[in-house]
Amino acid sequence: MNKAELVVTVQKLLGKDVSKAAAEKSVNAVIDGIKTGIKKKKNVQLIGFGTFKIANRKARLGINPKTGEQIKIKASKTVRFVCGKALKTSL
Repeated sequence: MNKAELVVTVQKLLGKDVSKAAAEKSVNAVIDGIKTGIKKKKNVQLIGFGTFKIANRKARLGINPKTGEQIKIKASKTVRFVCGKALKTSL
């Protein structure tokens, strides 16, 4: 499911009175809220759904697939999602 499909699903779940634009604003607000929470507090926990966490990646060696040459990959931060128990059991 991509973002456009998610907007349509949210619109259907909210009912006929909600426009597609309002559903899109709702989806964008949730995504922006998660982004803000991760930046400020490092973790965003949605009970029953899961937790978004910042994880640190160490510097490492990689291989350029075109040339086969070894390259240095810098240390970086990434976002990890840990699935909640309720979501996991619903699958």
